[in-house]
Amino acid sequence: MSAAVELEKPVQPSLLQLLREDVRCVFQRDPAARSRFEVLTTYPGVHAILMQRIAHKLWAMKLRYLARLLGWFARLVTNIDIHPGATLGRRFFIDHGAGVVIGETAEIGNDVTLYHGVTLGGTTWNKGKRHPTLCDGVVVGAGAKILGAITLGENVRVGANSVVVKDVPAHRTVVGIPGRIVLRTEEADSNNIYGINLDHHLIPDPVGRAIACLMERIEVLEGQLRK
Repeated sequence: MSAAVELEKPVQPSLLQLLREDVRCVFQRDPAARSRFEVLTTYPGVHAILMQRIAHKLWAMKLRYLARLLGWFARLVTNIDIHPGATLGRRFFIDHGAGVVIGETAEIGNDVTLYHGVTLGGTTWNKGKRHPTLCDGVVVGAGAKILGAITLGENVRVGANSVVVKDVPAHRTVVGIPGRIVLRTEEADSNNIYGINLDHHLIPDPVGRAIACLMERIEVLEGQLRK
């Protein structure tokens, strides 16, 4: 018997398989999608992801200039800036896409959804890990900024225009500047199998709640002073 048994490495999906999955997930997350041809020819998010997957392979082969050149071209035609060094998971969807920025050391899990104006940015000039990690099923609303080498756990939702600078545990919803946890994701998405519900009118407002509490307290104090 051999002293050690080598574990088989999982088979990596082909670029074509990844593209098929990326296109298929559009129909699950965008009710405006009508046909595969339409998605393949008119969705800038799909174009940017495809070109980044190619650029990422070039980056891994140490063909850094070619990778950056392809990334530049992708940004030129899609208005989406994804660094070739970033790691993208399967069934990744960028809806609308305008203004999305994803940094070099960002890591994105499977079934992640980003809306337009999202930034996965760094907060340091160090060359090491400096961009966020998004675990499986994360949804980031329009205009939100996720900054630094932080981790968003599985199925985290980030409200529009929020700024997140700290780790977020799995199954939480974050809103505000800086981002604050307001509820567990299951409470809002119990009937949504894809976990992409971002009904902001249903998301609690922590600032509004705090102001309401202060106003109530002021009324109580004023009443006591009148006595």
